[in-house]
Amino acid sequence: MRIAMWSGPRNLSTAMMYSFGARADCAVVDEPFYAAYLTKTGLDHPMRAEIIASQPTDADQVIDTLLGPAPGGEAHFYQKHMSQHMITGMPRDWISQLTNVFLIRHPARVAASFSAKYDNPTLTDIGFVQQAELYDQLVSDGHSPVVIDSADIRHDPETMLRRLCDVIDLPWDDRMLRWPAGGHPDDGVWATHWYGSVHRSTGFAAAEGPLPDLTGAKADLARDALPFFEKLSAVKITP
Repeated sequence: MRIAMWSGPRNLSTAMMYSFGARADCAVVDEPFYAAYLTKTGLDHPMRAEIIASQPTDADQVIDTLLGPAPGGEAHFYQKHMSQHMITGMPRDWISQLTNVFLIRHPARVAASFSAKYDNPTLTDIGFVQQAELYDQLVSDGHSPVVIDSADIRHDPETMLRRLCDVIDLPWDDRMLRWPAGGHPDDGVWATHWYGSVHRSTGFAAAEGPLPDLTGAKADLARDALPFFEKLSAVKITP
């Protein structure tokens, strides 16, 4: 099985990759379109040069790898994708060949967390629009993509991960609940900038508290993303 997990930034996506990577039967890949995205957009992200040097910049080459055999001959191939990488001009027709899951998080939390690491983010940067577009594309093509909320996972990891595995017809493996501290061998080169807290973890963090109280540009960003979040939240899986 090839599992494409479509997330935005600051959204439990790395912990989910570690969870699937802890299974006995699953290879993982970390944001395989990042270099292609930076090359196409010209954006000056932290560690831009290192990222571009570490991955293929040709989207078609990336897609061939994603649709090919799982690394190491594993039975399953978990692909951690950032929805914002699917900009106009990036091929999207290939995604129908995968089992697609959409990982969502309330935009107020994303706006607060991402703004702390990246100056002046825009709606395009945080992936909510692209998530909704990809979801609509799959539904239009007759597929039934899965939506799961990171808040639900953090509230009850075992229940929600068991539910996710059941929905996508993947056997449960309780190793998904724990992983070694210090990161994963397949972390992207950018891990040193972004993954500090998850590198210190050995499992999912506890449930989050109330939504942050935002003002100014952060509040505007969260407000603009909210309709796209609510669209997918309405069809998310529940315990």
